[in-house]
Amino acid sequence: MGRHGWYTETRRWRLTALLGVGVAALALVVTLVNTLPGSVASIAGTSRDGDKVHGTPATRPAPPEPYVGWGFTHTQYSADEGSGTATGRVEALLAKDGGLPQDQAIMGWGADNPEPVRGHYDFGAMDRRIDFIRRSGGTPVVTLCCSPDWMKGGRAGVDNTDWSQGALETAPTPDHYQDFADLAATVARRYPDVRHFIVWNEFKGFWNNAEGRWDYEGYTKMYNLVHQALKKVDKNIMVGGPYLVMDSVDPRDQKASTALKGPWGAMDQRVLDAFAYWNTHKAGADFVVVDGSSYTNDDDLLPDEFAATDKLTAVGEWVRQQTPDLPLWWAEYYVEPADGNDQRKGWSEAHRLAVHAAGLIAMVKGGAASGFYWNPEAEKGPGCPGCLWTPTDSADGGKALPMYDLVSRFDRAFPPGTRYETVSVAQDDVPNVRVLASGRTVLVVNTLDRTISAQVDGKRFDMHAYEVRWLDR
Repeated sequence: MGRHGWYTETRRWRLTALLGVGVAALALVVTLVNTLPGSVASIAGTSRDGDKVHGTPATRPAPPEPYVGWGFTHTQYSADEGSGTATGRVEALLAKDGGLPQDQAIMGWGADNPEPVRGHYDFGAMDRRIDFIRRSGGTPVVTLCCSPDWMKGGRAGVDNTDWSQGALETAPTPDHYQDFADLAATVARRYPDVRHFIVWNEFKGFWNNAEGRWDYEGYTKMYNLVHQALKKVDKNIMVGGPYLVMDSVDPRDQKASTALKGPWGAMDQRVLDAFAYWNTHKAGADFVVVDGSSYTNDDDLLPDEFAATDKLTAVGEWVRQQTPDLPLWWAEYYVEPADGNDQRKGWSEAHRLAVHAAGLIAMVKGGAASGFYWNPEAEKGPGCPGCLWTPTDSADGGKALPMYDLVSRFDRAFPPGTRYETVSVAQDDVPNVRVLASGRTVLVVNTLDRTISAQVDGKRFDMHAYEVRWLDR
């Protein structure tokens, strides 16, 4: 999932003005010194004014709410690059639908190393992503992950970033927690219209090998420093964590929780322990963030792909019990197991949409107010299973795909604060459909791979195999 092997442009110093022979000579010497092997880490192309406000920040309500609704995460490829016609098509599509909440990490998943050398910043790719979110009218959310190499035992320098998954997913060492918090504050100053920050991603690098459990003490210490740094920038900034992966296992597994389990499996008790520690020792939080899949660590969909989504409801209910005063966000959620290359291409699009819609319904029933679809966007090519739009590499790209319609419509129909209602479902149809209703809209999902006749909210209608149906009330 990390972005690596993707940046090939050679970086160079560009002397745009000569203030005299002496100054030019000095600049040349500095350039040579910074690019010689084994010399001081290169700072070519970086800037020391990382906290300078970028562009024209969008006007946002003040103070912000601790929830944002249902949107998506920008990944390695997105619509900020490609054909101008195609990227403009996506911008217009998003703007028409109110922008949608959009999440972007500060390093990886489309963003460069933001601080390759202490105090020297490169926000070029991040600027481009934020500009795209602004142009498309989206609500920006920033995930504060991952960290520059020099914060985690690697080499500083523009050309020394290690984009391997193992390196990207390494956490800062404890002596650099404050440096990471300072970087978070720099990001907040640079983009003052970003009012929601998620601290880190999936506890990456926070594992205690000696004890075979999560290093929740280390994560919480870093979280608290970041929380403090962001609140110093603006007390109204919304900060959330811990972004734990809510892993489930076979109920017979020795790591299985005896308190949180169901037909879908049992929670890994080590995850619950980590959540409990963070919740007890956190400096504060404006919302709580989790991540997870409906299937177990062994990719088992128990008892089937639709019933497995009940896990998302059970996890949400448990989290809300632990943090009753905090809105619940799902930073990522998955209902289709991936293959060995982390690709999800095994289902038909109709099947994928139906199970995903069931997952969204399950999260809402568990008390979630916000969620982000991990958009598996492709750089190019005709096929893009599960993507929100066609690849933007050519002028005819950037066209909405079925998953975009589902996510955007769900956000419009069920925004935060929606009052959900119970609607009638014919007894014979209860096992075959999943339903979510507000006072104005009913979402109905056929969970069967065949046509059915269903009676919902007093209306009878036929549904195609795996159909997702929207009803007005």
